[in-house]
Amino acid sequence: MPPGVAPRSSMTHAKHAHRDHAHAGHGEPGAPKHAGAHEGHAHDKHAGHSVAMFRNKFWVSLALTIPILIWGHMLPRLFGYEPPHLPGAWWIVPVFGVVVFVYGGWPFVDGAVRELRARLPGMMTLIALAISVAFVYSAAVTLGFPGMPLWEELATLVTIMLLGHWLEMRSITQAQGALGELAKLLPDKAQRVVGERISSQ
Repeated sequence: MPPGVAPRSSMTHAKHAHRDHAHAGHGEPGAPKHAGAHEGHAHDKHAGHSVAMFRNKFWVSLALTIPILIWGHMLPRLFGYEPPHLPGAWWIVPVFGVVVFVYGGWPFVDGAVRELRARLPGMMTLIALAISVAFVYSAAVTLGFPGMPLWEELATLVTIMLLGHWLEMRSITQAQGALGELAKLLPDKAQRVVGERISSQ
């Protein structure tokens, strides 16, 4: 092969390899779930989750976190105001906190279970541990255990983590789409120069 002439067949193989990776784990019959151990572990934490799911859970959790902060103890002490007096206002914080934990925190608990089953504890395990401890302690305090509940911290942490994972998954999806468009530019066939012979591939 003359110097400076790259085998075009390698580009073709790269294109097909990218296509195989792009379809891996997305419902293609017979397709492998993940390509590579490192990439597989990176995507396992979001298995079964979508960008839209994290986005929806974030907005709902944010809407529930706002009243938790308003009727909680941190903001009133910080800004020196009295929360609005409403019938049953005392239950707003714990009830909304439970909803945020169950609805918004479930993806992290589910991800932690997957990580522990794979014996690869990671970020999902840490988040699930934090919100689970805060939930159990806050529920115990609400039911009479002495201490200060952590409903505000719990709801805020869940909401921020949902936002982070939503942005992360959206970035990954956009990057995969860009790689897919670049792969489309690669030719399906190429000519390889071997000595003085030209072979089509």
